[in-house]
This record gives sequence, structure tokens and C-alpha cells, in this order.
Amino acid sequence: MSSIAQIFVGLVALEHVYILWLEMFAWETRGKKVFKGALADELFRPTKVLAANQGLYNGFLAAGLFWTFFITDALWKQNVAVFFLSCVIVAGVYGALTADKKIAVVQALPALIALLFVLM
Repeated sequence: MSSIAQIFVGLVALEHVYILWLEMFAWETRGKKVFKGALADELFRPTKVLAANQGLYNGFLAAGLFWTFFITDALWKQNVAVFFLSCVIVAGVYGALTADKKIAVVQALPALIALLFVLM
């Protein structure tokens, strides 16, 4: 995998670490600012556990992407990166279709760019 591909994979992984933090630990503070308009303020407290669950899944995506930095076999590294980037893309497209269209740009597009570099 090229250095450019690894940089993009790392950026997508870091984005998902941020989402983990936001949904698991800052849902009622920073989350209100990030998701302003998507949820009424009074819904953040009762949805805290649901958001934390989502955050955990984003952490798994980040872990899978970070894992690629420790894989020495080039083909295996590429396959793992393709799998986790594809998961991010599917989640981003689903989120754009069901929640907010900007998720396609914020989540799916960076993963798609990273995937293209991984496949080059």
C-alpha cells in the first residue's frame, strides 16, 4: 500500500476515533453542537446509551483501519483495508439515505477516496 493510501486510511481511522469520542463521551456536550438540528436538545440525554453503542461500532472501524498499519503481508494489508473502508462507505451511504445527506460527504467520501488509493 502506498504512503498516500496509508495517509488516507489513517485520516479515516482518526475520523472514526473522533466519532467514537463524540458519541460515547461527549454526546450531551459537543454532540449537541455537531448534531444541532438533527435532534432536539431534550433527546440527547435519553439517547445517550444508543449513541454510545454507535460510537463503539465506529471505534471498531477505526481499530480495523489502524490494524492495517501493523500487517506486513501486502495483499492481506490491502484486503483488510478494503474491507474496513467498504464498511465505512456502506455506513456513510446508509446514513446519508436515512439520516442526513451530509454524512455522504463527511464519512463516505473520505473512505471512498482512501479506497481508491488503496486499490491503485
